[in-house]
Amino acid sequence: MKKNISYFLMALYFLCFFSCNTIEENKTIKLAHGLDVSHSVHIAMVKMGEDLVEISGGKLELKIYPNQQLGTERENLELLQIGSLDMTKISVGTLENFAPKMRVLGLPFLFRDREHSFQVLDGPIGKKLLGESEKFWLKGLGYYDAGSRSFYTKDRPINTPSDLKGLKVRVMESVTAMNMVKALGGSPTPISWGELYTSLQQGVVDGAENNPPSFYLSRHYEVCKFYTLDEHTSLPDVLVIGTHLWEQLSEEEKGWLQQAVDNSVVYQRKLWAEAEAEALEEVQKAGVEIIRPDKTLFADKLGDIYEGYKSDKEFYSLIQEIKATK
Repeated sequence: MKKNISYFLMALYFLCFFSCNTIEENKTIKLAHGLDVSHSVHIAMVKMGEDLVEISGGKLELKIYPNQQLGTERENLELLQIGSLDMTKISVGTLENFAPKMRVLGLPFLFRDREHSFQVLDGPIGKKLLGESEKFWLKGLGYYDAGSRSFYTKDRPINTPSDLKGLKVRVMESVTAMNMVKALGGSPTPISWGELYTSLQQGVVDGAENNPPSFYLSRHYEVCKFYTLDEHTSLPDVLVIGTHLWEQLSEEEKGWLQQAVDNSVVYQRKLWAEAEAEALEEVQKAGVEIIRPDKTLFADKLGDIYEGYKSDKEFYSLIQEIKATK
């Protein structure tokens, strides 16, 4: 009898030993975001998860919660900060509330073109900015392309900045975005992305500003029939991890995760270019008027925003460094 008990206890010990080791070795990283599953960012995240399993030999895997299943961008950030969520995607416009220097990326007409923005984001400046929010328990891992933001409206087209006068325009919770709309004569109105369709329908706001795929996939084109491609800002999305998890990962695990992220960034940017062209084609089919204004009219109107930063030598120097990047 005693012998049988000994064998039982020994078997139980080995079962526990190997099970516990498996639990310790295999980690599931929870990632939440607010985008549709057909969005290029979500598709790139799926690839990231597949790559992560392959690179880590199954020791790390990704579980994705799309479509605001776990809350808005801000709510997801707060979940990261308390350790209830591991990763999320957030627009720089929202992240600037936790990383003040990030607001430089939301300045209007900062980049010469898409290539210039990638040079900045993938270079020393972009990498340094990814660490700006660590004191708030948030660490950036990479930048997804979110194209350029432009205005769309319900009742009248925007051909020049003066057409924005008196219009209530939805913006993110971003001081930079609000200052920009004010400078153009509009009335900035922060509203969460999930509430925007209804707000447009009910006339809470007269329009909004975003990139073509977001305009299309959100179905805002059903309400807004004018889309003005002034391309005033090129705000990237940032993939963020909570420092509570990052600091628990070994150097090897950090390397695996960063490699999977980097692969997904390259893949997403390719998907984005395709999605942008498709979105513009589809909204035109749905009766949206695409307006291509003289962008210099908007850029000239916003010049004073840059002048206002001259008193902040460090921030103004960062602006000049970005503009000088080739």
